[in-house]
Amino acid sequence: MLRTDAGHGLLARYRRMQNRRDLDQSINHFEHALDICPMDHPCRSAALFNLATAKLIDCQAHETHPDLDIPISVFQDALDLRPTGHPDRPITQLHLALSVLSRFAKRGFQTDADAAEQLLSEVLEVSHANSHIHRAALLAIETFVLHPTASWCLQRDDPHTLDEVISLHYDALGYYNAMHASRGQLLGNLGVMLITRFERRGNAEDMDQAIALNIEALALRPVGHTDRSMSLNNLANQLSTRFDHRGNAEDLDQAIALQREALALRPVGNAEDLDQAIVLNREALALCPVGHTDRSMSLNNLAVQLSTRFDRRGNAEDLDQAIALAREVLALRPVGHTDRSSSLKNLGSHLSTRFDHRGNAEDLKESRENLHCALTLLTQHDPYRLIVHGSLATVYLLFHRLGLDGTGGPGEDTDLNVAMHHFKAAANFVPGGLLFRLRASLRWVHHADKHRHGTELEAYGTSMQLMDAYMSATASVSSRHRAMKDFPSTLAVDAASCALRGGDVRRAVELLEQGRTIIWTQMTRLRTPLDSLRAYNDHAAALMKRFRDLSSVLDRPPASHADGTPSVNLEAEDTRYRRLVEDWNGVVEEIRKFEGFSRFLLPPMFTDLQEATRDGPIIVLVASKSSCDAIIITHTQPPTSIQLPTDFTKLIILVNELREAIGKDASPKGNQTALIKALRKLWNDVVFPVVENLGAFARRGSRIWWCPTSLFNFLPLHAAGEYRANGNSLSQQYISSYTPSLTALMRARRRHDRSLSVPFAAIGQDHPPGASFTLDCVEPELELVRGLLPPPPTVSFTKITSVDATKSRALRALRDNTWLHFSCHGTQNFDDPFKSAFLMRDQPLSLLDITQMDISRHEFAFLSACETAVGDFATPDEVIHLAAGLQFAGVKSVVGTLWKVTDATVQRLVEEFYKNFCKDGTMNSKRAARALHQAVNSLARDKDMPMPLDQRIVFIHIGA
Repeated sequence: MLRTDAGHGLLARYRRMQNRRDLDQSINHFEHALDICPMDHPCRSAALFNLATAKLIDCQAHETHPDLDIPISVFQDALDLRPTGHPDRPITQLHLALSVLSRFAKRGFQTDADAAEQLLSEVLEVSHANSHIHRAALLAIETFVLHPTASWCLQRDDPHTLDEVISLHYDALGYYNAMHASRGQLLGNLGVMLITRFERRGNAEDMDQAIALNIEALALRPVGHTDRSMSLNNLANQLSTRFDHRGNAEDLDQAIALQREALALRPVGNAEDLDQAIVLNREALALCPVGHTDRSMSLNNLAVQLSTRFDRRGNAEDLDQAIALAREVLALRPVGHTDRSSSLKNLGSHLSTRFDHRGNAEDLKESRENLHCALTLLTQHDPYRLIVHGSLATVYLLFHRLGLDGTGGPGEDTDLNVAMHHFKAAANFVPGGLLFRLRASLRWVHHADKHRHGTELEAYGTSMQLMDAYMSATASVSSRHRAMKDFPSTLAVDAASCALRGGDVRRAVELLEQGRTIIWTQMTRLRTPLDSLRAYNDHAAALMKRFRDLSSVLDRPPASHADGTPSVNLEAEDTRYRRLVEDWNGVVEEIRKFEGFSRFLLPPMFTDLQEATRDGPIIVLVASKSSCDAIIITHTQPPTSIQLPTDFTKLIILVNELREAIGKDASPKGNQTALIKALRKLWNDVVFPVVENLGAFARRGSRIWWCPTSLFNFLPLHAAGEYRANGNSLSQQYISSYTPSLTALMRARRRHDRSLSVPFAAIGQDHPPGASFTLDCVEPELELVRGLLPPPPTVSFTKITSVDATKSRALRALRDNTWLHFSCHGTQNFDDPFKSAFLMRDQPLSLLDITQMDISRHEFAFLSACETAVGDFATPDEVIHLAAGLQFAGVKSVVGTLWKVTDATVQRLVEEFYKNFCKDGTMNSKRAARALHQAVNSLARDKDMPMPLDQRIVFIHIGA
């Protein structure tokens, strides 16, 4: 006994002080204790357990993983002496499982993982749900499932390891935003760990934080989510724990309410769990005879679980029983009962499901009636109304599909009209929340498009408004971009195609402008000048100041947080941001009440957008799965639409052919056969049909602007041609520029005062950290630019290169100079396009860094770097790349690259460009497109030094 007590004391001191000598002495004492306990001694199992525990800690602390066999063997010996029913068998099984999992993490033998799973399952079966052992086993299983390596989740008694696991989970939260499917699970797991730490250490902050995390997890699992019951149960348990420690009756009341809701949902896992849950609920129902106050709840629980089992196995008997039970529940909840509406909704859903499987029209009719009754019982602000509207829409679609009369009215389209009415009602139901409204609107779009219903265009417009509102409530541009990936990337182009089918070309243009470049549009809204409002009155002046103040706060980048920042703090910041957005929206609504401001920051009308074409026509290319079209927009005439002789599938093939052709070996004359073939197809299928119609709007040799959407963003439209003797090409007839949107081009043409001397900065970096090769021509290129620019005082030239070309110096140059030339490595980050960057000496100068600057008065930027005008395939209509970003941020005129560019190309093209750009000794950013056009044509005519075709066409002009 003395040896054992001494061993425990030394082990406890080791855990506090981490002194190896204490651990060694502890093991020594436990070994002696074991030596004096023969095989039949009643304390032998305890002596084995103590020694195994100390040996396991020794292996983990000193990473002697091969020695894990020793504690595992000793734990197994202890377990053999603790048969089923022994009070200490579960704790022994738990420690043995953790040891085996530790060995699995290092050696990877599946037999270890299987053995650990069996041990932990047995622990869960025999231990009380709220016991420490049960929680530890559950946490081990959950953590092991989330992190298969599981090397750190196995030292459950070590406080340092628990701290590490909690820290790792906080790190993980930084990567899983609110839209990620795993965030709710991660929050729940972290909450359990914090409560475990609270139970061990008594730090009340851990308990409060665990509750805050589980509140967030529950918010991510709304009604209908498969894991909602788990979140309800976790939060209820933790509130109950806090009540036990603080005695706050509100915590207990809330815990009881949450637990009731969790019981009603009855979470189940595998098929055996489900079967067992149904057996238990039948037993519970038997304990609630007719007249019992809880009978309706037990009936409802059993009905839900039988319906769930039907969904998984398709046994019709389960569904029939679920419906019978749901009918009994409804009978026990008469008119006036608070849960009658939910019972009607549940019965309606079960009946609709049975109709899907059997086709009995009576089920469908009864489902409709129950759902209608549920809707009438719900208050006007009950969020469940959105769900019921969605269910009714589905029911009426079924009536329409089968040609049944679901309304009692004339005409076979009546049911379809009612279905669309309910979709519309769901999408416009404000209490339902933005995300659920957006999802409802997208269902509306899908079915209206499928049936070519008259509300199709309205559905598209509603979806884009909700998308804009939903994205505006997200604090950072990167998180907005990630969130956009969860929604259809073709929403705007599909909407435009819908308008074109109806012959409304103007509306098509408006929808494209409203539904594309949402992230850029939201950023520029916050920088909108409003000086003219001040002249109205003092209230107007106050609104203008409030608008500016709120815009300034919202335009700031979100605060960066150290690793391990409590999620509750992050959630508080998100909540604050959403409230600021609501305040900003309120101010905007007030501003719209003034004369002349009724459309302030609303999507522009077509007549407003026509202003973008004052210097030449704009060709908007629309690529949707229903059709591919071109829209020619001019300054005074109605827009013209042209259906192109291609389709979405052919465009995908063409994009891939062009990508594969770039960089392939060229002939001595610079020709590239595969590239020429692709550019001919681009000419025949896309560009030539446009050129045929341009003659009436633009004279030969004049400028035109391309505004591509969807897949058209990845095609070099300016280079299309026949590429044969006496063949036609676009560059022979027009000077091409690009614009991400019409609004961006209008903003680029805003006039402002110019300084007498042009401040021009040339920024070069030949070998940033991590670069695979050096750009030998950077220094000569910048000197070449200096030599071709007009001398002072016309141009004030600044050069930043080599060790001076750091991120901070580049940012200062960008701020202080309105004319820019970059010569460096450029990268396009396809996972997070806002991290696309110019590579400087110390850190990348990212697109996000640039967007946070005020460069609204800048004139020109030449981006002599690779991939500066390459978009993101996941969200092509957001047009997120360096060149577009500079234009959206305010630079009037930008030259960028579509793919990789060689030193030789840059040197020759830069020289030809600046010769044409500055030939009369003056600086005018509007000449950039023509100068680039002339430079490319000059290189094409150079037969002595032929340049590969892909390098001749790599540069494009964006902007005014």
